[in-house]
Amino acid sequence: MPKDLSIKTVLIIGSGPIIIGQACEFDYSGSQSARSLREEGIKVILINSNPATIMTDPKMADHVYLKPLTTKSIIEILTAHPDIDAVLPTMGGQTALNLCLEADEKGIWEDFNVKLIGVDINAINVTEDREQFKQLLTRIDIPFAPAKTATSFLEGKEIAQEFGFPLVIRPSFTLGGTGAAFVHKEEDFDTLLTRGLEASPIHEVLIDKALLGWKEYELELLRDKNDNVVIICTIENMDAMGIHTGDSITVAPAMTLSDRTFQRMRDMAIKMMRSIGNFAGGCNVQFAVSPDEKEDIVAIEINPRVSRSSALASKATGYPIAKIASKLALGYNLDELQNQITKSTSALFEPTLDYVIVKIPRWNFDKFEGADRTLGLQMKSVGEVMGIGRSFQEALQKATQSLEIKRNGIGADGKGYKDYDQILEKLEFASWDRVFVIYDAIALGIPLSTIHDITKIDMWYLKQYEEMYALEKEVSNFTKETLPRELMLDAKQKGFSDRQIAHMLGCLESEVHALRMTQNINRVYKLVDTCAAEFVAQTPYYYSTFEAEIQKPDGTVYVSNESKRSDKKKVIVLGSGPNRIGQGIEFDYSCVHGVMAASEMGYETIMINCNPETVSTDFDTADKLYFEPVFWEHIYDIIQHEKPEGVIVQLGGQTALKLAEKLEKWGVKILGTSFEALDLAEDRGRFSELLTELNIPFPRFGIAQTADEASKLADELDFPLLVRPSYVLGGQGMKIVINKKELETHVIDLLKSIPGNKLLLDHYLAGAIEAEADAICDGENVYIIGIMEHIEPCGVHSGDSNATLPPFNLGEFVIQQIKDHTKKIAIALKTKGLINIQFAIKDDTVYIIEANPRASRTVPFIAKAYGEPYVNYATKVMLGAKVTDFTFNPQLKGYAIKQPVFSFNKFPKVNKALGPEMKSTGESILFIDSLKDDAFYELYSRRKMYLSK
Repeated sequence: MPKDLSIKTVLIIGSGPIIIGQACEFDYSGSQSARSLREEGIKVILINSNPATIMTDPKMADHVYLKPLTTKSIIEILTAHPDIDAVLPTMGGQTALNLCLEADEKGIWEDFNVKLIGVDINAINVTEDREQFKQLLTRIDIPFAPAKTATSFLEGKEIAQEFGFPLVIRPSFTLGGTGAAFVHKEEDFDTLLTRGLEASPIHEVLIDKALLGWKEYELELLRDKNDNVVIICTIENMDAMGIHTGDSITVAPAMTLSDRTFQRMRDMAIKMMRSIGNFAGGCNVQFAVSPDEKEDIVAIEINPRVSRSSALASKATGYPIAKIASKLALGYNLDELQNQITKSTSALFEPTLDYVIVKIPRWNFDKFEGADRTLGLQMKSVGEVMGIGRSFQEALQKATQSLEIKRNGIGADGKGYKDYDQILEKLEFASWDRVFVIYDAIALGIPLSTIHDITKIDMWYLKQYEEMYALEKEVSNFTKETLPRELMLDAKQKGFSDRQIAHMLGCLESEVHALRMTQNINRVYKLVDTCAAEFVAQTPYYYSTFEAEIQKPDGTVYVSNESKRSDKKKVIVLGSGPNRIGQGIEFDYSCVHGVMAASEMGYETIMINCNPETVSTDFDTADKLYFEPVFWEHIYDIIQHEKPEGVIVQLGGQTALKLAEKLEKWGVKILGTSFEALDLAEDRGRFSELLTELNIPFPRFGIAQTADEASKLADELDFPLLVRPSYVLGGQGMKIVINKKELETHVIDLLKSIPGNKLLLDHYLAGAIEAEADAICDGENVYIIGIMEHIEPCGVHSGDSNATLPPFNLGEFVIQQIKDHTKKIAIALKTKGLINIQFAIKDDTVYIIEANPRASRTVPFIAKAYGEPYVNYATKVMLGAKVTDFTFNPQLKGYAIKQPVFSFNKFPKVNKALGPEMKSTGESILFIDSLKDDAFYELYSRRKMYLSK
């Protein structure tokens, strides 16, 4: 059946600001969906309140509404666009589904004659309402854990009495496991039951028997109107049941599932999807499997929308789930659509993987002092990375190298734990580093059976770890002069980095790299092709691996490299790696725009990134995508293979910027602002000398490397002091101290966590107003794209402040100082591209807090507020254009306010006070016509409430 011709205009609902549990995977899905619908000639109207994403870029839809996700906004849009025929709510996570339900209950869709596509209301209700879901499973004869629903405290107590402990509490209609908990002891039950009932919008919880130690699996499905169902990907959680899938290490394809059990699971998933309503689209099903020979299967839940895992599954298989799901929602059948990778086969197929992917979450517990770091049913991670390799071991090592937590992979870097009791405790209470601790346990001689008993991780995975450790021990018996080639190749095939091998051999990373070159052990690149090379893939989407040499009949030796280098002039854009607090989706937005701009200037574009949630890692964003860690060794090998004109580091946040020194050292051209200028801005001493030369004021400061030096400095600078380490992002480790005791404690803590770092001590300008400016500079000309004033006082991190564009309370004299300082600094740093400068204003004097010659968190916000593609212009300047080549025409009626969003509900006991260290996970944009608006008045009246040290 071809598409429904009555649908000409579709409303897509986005997911709003990024929070823990609902991140940029929905930005990726929504962006892909909008493109997919527009390919079909459909007019797309989009609502989303998140300014940091590529999804809300004007290019993505015919009309983009940056409005709050409320039924009031929906009514405004439907009134303005009476031509909207249908709404697609499955691309915006739980937020979009819940809004869609609310609009349905209020009769809004009916009033405006809008039909729902991609899902139906019944499917949302039956899958989100725990009691209805349980009844459905009983009806279709699918096993589930013994469970009952409670809508009151008393009911919950009675169920607990009947089932006994341990139990699981799962609230209805929530996201990312909000309010969910394991209850091991009776004394904890009352508190956790109350929390669960409060978390559910309908005050309902499902209480079920805890399936502790069972294995967990997720299946991603697509279904069309003809009831054809395909299973795109089967994902296995390495962690046993009890840890939220968003916080679990996951592996595809499933590694430890017997074929017989997989076929049963497959049949159950298809039966479940066909039973939840007559709709065409995507769906995610989760199962638990008993860890014994019987392999009993129990259904956990089904989500009738694209999910966090569907972004992962899309990147893992190369099958663009959101894109195809959107076309199915229009009425197409799977066999009428094209496989996006091969371009020659249909979409009615199930991908086959001839590689392994490993996803590891990225946590930010350091931002939430006092947080419970134990992983459980409530999701706590802020991002994720994915590694692709020819074996589980290689993919695992690549994923850990992608995390950017100062580890060089699993083990072999001198950073493991060695204390027996500490290791056992860390195995029992899973947290962010258990993936590393398993290796430490094996290195200490703890038997695999003990590790399995504690963690319930399948023995197959533990044996993979054991093999890696055995290889480390073997390699450590040699030196760089005596290491046999086959052992080096084995280590590389198991994913060990050159740095890890250097640690084993007791030499330098560069010496291992040189040895590899002499032994002719080079990375080769393979296509991600959805069908295990049965058909030719047309999309240049690559991962690296190491292959043994193959000898041809004529005696010549070769390895197969599927990435062919073209003769075109090329640009590499370095991505920003995993999302974290302080470096989020706004850098993905910048990378995507950078790629598009370089392409417009005639360059072949190459993207390197390892974040499966983002648009930058979509297979058709750049001309070539290398899904690889943003880790020196991987980047350098790609540069050696591709030989680009240069590399853009300004758009990938601190991740890319930190690699600038290495690129400079190894003779790789940095496009845009030079490493020298980037380094000068980071080096507080040199930067202050520059400001002194330019006659620009800055707060008095000093640099200390010990607690004693800090104490002496304090006498000169006077309290309060702002203490911060250099070369960090998101205000990591920054704190305001008001006496010597606090200073000493904080300095000792910092030097312990970031050894060898210089600490900067600034006199804190209490009561100052904070402002910031973003600008584009070509080395001679400067154009200021926006000046923002923060509503909160100086001392709250700029990422946690409500920022107003244009300023609301700064006089002409102050604004002129900001403009003059910005232009002087941008030119003095020989900036080519973007620069962000932060100011403190006291007694009508504008002081410089810091300057960052790179894309900042606020650039996408300014671009959306003014309706101008600033990153596009800035990238073209990096590639040689002049600021004067562009016609700037910003449009903004009234004010735009960047509002931070926090995920404190995931950490109930954490201090919510705001200070110099950033804590927000995302942001929304609010447009107001005047300062008399109630929303502005409320923000302004609360501005000092949360200021803390």
